[in-house]
Formats: sequence, C-alpha cells, structure tokens
Amino acid sequence: MRTLDDTVVAITGASSGIGEATAYLLADRGAAVALGARRGDRIDAVAATIRGTGGRATSCTTDVTRPDDLHRLVATTVAEFGRIDVLVNNAGIAPISPIAALDTEAWAAMIDVNLRGVLHGITAALPVFREQGRGHLVTTVSTAGLTVTPTMAVYAATKNAVRTLLETLRAESTDGLLRTTAISPGYIRTELAGSMTDPGVREQVRGSMDAIGIPPEAVARTIAFAIEQPWDVEIGELTIRPTTQG
Repeated sequence: MRTLDDTVVAITGASSGIGEATAYLLADRGAAVALGARRGDRIDAVAATIRGTGGRATSCTTDVTRPDDLHRLVATTVAEFGRIDVLVNNAGIAPISPIAALDTEAWAAMIDVNLRGVLHGITAALPVFREQGRGHLVTTVSTAGLTVTPTMAVYAATKNAVRTLLETLRAESTDGLLRTTAISPGYIRTELAGSMTDPGVREQVRGSMDAIGIPPEAVARTIAFAIEQPWDVEIGELTIRPTTQG
C-alpha cells in the first residue's frame, strides 16, 4: 500500500464524528486535507490543530445542500494544495421517524443532504478528476440500507440511492481514471442522533450508540485503507460495525 504523503483529500461533514476523525488520521499519515462543514468555527479549529502538529490542512465552510459550496470546497482544495485526489462525501443527517408520522420536512432534508449533497460533491469533483486524469470518491453510506429497520425507511432509501449511484458511476468509469468506494458504518459514537427529531427514536439510538457503538476512528481507518490501495485496486464497498450489532 502506498503512503499518503502525496495525497490531497477534501472531506465534507468534517466538523465532528467520522469526518473529524478521518481528517486527523489522514493528516497524521501525511495527506493534505481540506475540511468542509456548515460549522465553520469547528473546522477552522480542527484545521488549526492539524497544522499545529505539523500537518497540512485548510478549511472551507460548506453546506452540501448548496452546489456552489461544493464547488468552492473543491476550488479551495486545488488552490491550496495544487490538486484534489480524493473527495470524502461524509456529511449526513438522520431525522428518522416512522413513516406514519408523515414528517415530510425531515424526508426532504434527508434527501437534500444525504442524496443531493453527494450528487453536488460529484458534480464539483468529477470534472477536476477528469482534468487531472485521476480521482477517488469515498462516500459514507450506512448499514441502515442493508436491512429493513422500522423508523429508518427514508434514511435507508437515501443511503441505498447513493449506493446505487456509486455502483453505476463505477460501471461508467472503467477507463481507470476514477475509483468509487462506499463505506457503510453501523453504530458509531457520533453526533448523528442529535439530528433525530423523534424523541423516542433519538433516545433509542443514543442508547445503542452508548451500549455498543465503536469510535469514529474505526471508520477513519477503513477510509484510509481504501485510499491507500495501489491505484489499480478499487475497494468498492466496506461494511464496518460493532461485533455485537445485530
């Protein structure tokens, strides 16, 4: 496996959880990282911490529901580090509830962030990858899309849509210029439950995270594994979850 000393990675949802852990890990392994998230103060602090320990990092306030923000993140990455090798589409929300609750605003929000947000990232990065002659899309999906789980119908639907999107893009890109990787985490100790609007569901998920959740660094190592492979090796999909998760 190659080192990451010559790799430039942009990460959405980098202000906490999996995105933040991935930023620290990749920077520690030598990558230059560009951090995107809505909470500008948080990513500024993460970037400053990385630079303070000798790493390379920049930040760009990014709302993935806004196409212009993704174009700005990619442009900032290229301007700062000369290119972009990997885009980690990690931003996601989960305001889940039973379908009968008819929470259409939450449905729309999940579609906008979890699906359209990924499409916006692809739209911004793909032309640059093509111009460079190489690029890698890594996307955080979910084990929620692998099984049928009450309350998670729309959330899982957005994740399955992304899984289908990536596999189709992979099939369309067998010229050796693009790699796609879907990472499906199970219960990870992150702030994701904070986006859940149904109190009962939120407490149930938080309880499961506290009881069996694994740290976001475990997912970060999985992302690094996919990126570190020789270019002729594509890790299409990886599932990572607690050994005690049903």
